[in-house]
Amino acid sequence: MPTTEQKNNPLHGKTLEYIVTQLSEHYGWAELGYLLRFNCFIIDPSVKSSLKFLRKHEWARKQTEQLYIDTFYK
Repeated sequence: MPTTEQKNNPLHGKTLEYIVTQLSEHYGWAELGYLLRFNCFIIDPSVKSSLKFLRKHEWARKQTEQLYIDTFYK
């Protein structure tokens, strides 16, 4: 039954690292920092620093995941 629940979830099976990497490749760090206004995307941006921040702050992770969905699924 869990697979049925996740069938329509565009984030299913995607790691946070994958999402951040895809967004940074699509937008570039400067644009990503402009869109989300997180210092981890603006000041010395990297996947590693972004993951550290996003794992610590659920509200920021949710905004990042929503940008991923809006970018690649709408």
